[in-house]
Amino acid sequence: MNLDWSNMLDNVITVGWKVAFIVIVYMIVSPLGKKIIQSIIGKAGKKQKLSEGRTKTLERLMMNIYAYVLGFVLIATLFGLLDIEIAPLIAGAGIVGLAIGFGAQGLVSDVVTGFFILLEKQVEVDEYVTAGGMNGIVEEVGLRTTKIRGLDGTLNFVPNRYITTISNHSRGNMRALVDIGISYDENIDEAIKVLQQVCEEFAQNDERIKEGPDVIGVNSLGSSDVVIRVLAQTENMEQWGVERDIRKRLKEALDEAGIEIPYPHQVNITKHVNHQ
Repeated sequence: MNLDWSNMLDNVITVGWKVAFIVIVYMIVSPLGKKIIQSIIGKAGKKQKLSEGRTKTLERLMMNIYAYVLGFVLIATLFGLLDIEIAPLIAGAGIVGLAIGFGAQGLVSDVVTGFFILLEKQVEVDEYVTAGGMNGIVEEVGLRTTKIRGLDGTLNFVPNRYITTISNHSRGNMRALVDIGISYDENIDEAIKVLQQVCEEFAQNDERIKEGPDVIGVNSLGSSDVVIRVLAQTENMEQWGVERDIRKRLKEALDEAGIEIPYPHQVNITKHVNHQ
């Protein structure tokens, strides 16, 4: 059998050029399409007066769908260029086809769950949530997974089918809670008066606070201190910063008033032995 090496080489070169052309087109179309989606969703969000979080959620979802569709088109085009039929390949895969079938069940569950999460507006981008056993800020709600950035910086990819319960901590005002202890020897009424003065200063000067802060009263009796609780309502995601600032100012006010904040003391007992 004589092989026409010249024709084979020409075919390989031709196919190579076509593959390279398709890949180049893909590299151009992919970022271009994402910019178009970003522009369209941005304009639609302003027109429909959607919140920034909702706009980001829809934008990243559409980019997610676009990436899946474009990737499938690329693979199908390359297979067609190489004269490889996808359907018989999948049908004849046997065990691989069975594994794909089981995987598809999970994929369908992910997509359906993600669809209802989006439809019911359970979460949006930039919201602080607890979902799928993870706490953090939502970065993306996709077709298959939801990306949650933990407060330590870890990015968690949670399959949507594992999100059975969602706790959204970013809807409505947040609660800032500060407990501060004073010595048992101090006058509780005087301490509450000092703390309430600080609370009134915050209520007048801090725009992050929506309600309060107020001194609730004695919250508990510790082993070495009387714990007084201060409570306030703040803007979303501002509660931690408000707590830090209030705690600092309360400490300074108690120091200025000469009211002791107890701290652990260590007593050393030295036993002297008399030698006769």
